[in-house]
Amino acid sequence: MIKIFQSWLERYFADEEAVLVAVILIASVVVVVSMGVVLAPMIAAIIIAFLMQGMVLKLKAWGLHHNLAVSITFLVLAGALLLCLVYILPVFWKQLIHLFNETPRMLVQGQQLLLLLPQKYPGLVTEGQVKELMGALRSEMTQWGQSILSFSLAQLPILVGVLIYVVLVPILVFFFLKDSEQMLAWVSGTLPRRRPVMKKIWKEMNLQIANYVRGKTIEIVIVACVSSIAFSLLGLDYALLLGIAVGLSVLVPYIGAAVVTLPVAIIGFFQWGWVNEFFYVMFAYGIIQMLDGNVLVPLLFSEAVKMHAVVIVLAVLVFGGLWGFWGVFFAIPLATLCKAVMNAWPTVSRLEGQKNAAT
Repeated sequence: MIKIFQSWLERYFADEEAVLVAVILIASVVVVVSMGVVLAPMIAAIIIAFLMQGMVLKLKAWGLHHNLAVSITFLVLAGALLLCLVYILPVFWKQLIHLFNETPRMLVQGQQLLLLLPQKYPGLVTEGQVKELMGALRSEMTQWGQSILSFSLAQLPILVGVLIYVVLVPILVFFFLKDSEQMLAWVSGTLPRRRPVMKKIWKEMNLQIANYVRGKTIEIVIVACVSSIAFSLLGLDYALLLGIAVGLSVLVPYIGAAVVTLPVAIIGFFQWGWVNEFFYVMFAYGIIQMLDGNVLVPLLFSEAVKMHAVVIVLAVLVFGGLWGFWGVFFAIPLATLCKAVMNAWPTVSRLEGQKNAAT
């Protein structure tokens, strides 16, 4: 057993750069897992700065000075943040509270509809089964309401921290954008001069993750805005709430759209029933999903992340379970990172092949 383990170490850790890459990966995971809450503003600022870096590079390509490009990008970010705080967030919160207040009425209406099933299908559904199902749903809704109430009361002190983040994160984003070259030069200076594996991993990740993250963010914004406007024009209740849900559903390929279809259909049905307006909403929702998958995604993603559907779903489950929302958002890039590391990892056979090629 010891010999097998020793041969495995010699095969995959024969190069000192492999050891360094392993140490960096392990240390990064430990820091994020153990200090993720403390470093949340820093991590959020790095992510946002990474997203906005493309705009800075585009403005510099048009001939603008670096500081001016950073200032314009920061003003765009601050304007978007102000728009969300002043206009979008209050409407979102109002619709969420209204939906919560309307939930008991929807449950009663749903119970009345379910009680009709035993009359239409007496051989399949009994009245006792329907009442048992409704009792379980009512119990779950009561616990859910109590959890929301206790959460809101217990988390009031955190609102102060949220306000601090609203001020702190944009400031950090500004300095990350302004001094990104100096920071990267400092990090590069702490690493060995000869690092072909790291350069290969960085090249692949910078190409695929940059395109994916920025493209996915733009996709979420476009789909959420179009869905909210379409639902509002069709007169659907909670248009902004459902539009944001549809936008966020693109985070999880294959299953996000299927999951968010349920609340859209439920709210449309309880608002109108089986009438033309309900089918108009579902038809518009289907058109949005079709245009997103067949037009928007090919336009946004210049470098497609080629992965099997099972790998994508597994990455969403694993990283989402570890890091919540950000784990879901970065599930595919993190899976791409794992793939890039495995492809670039120096083994004995690859090192020997490189030596033979050099000679």
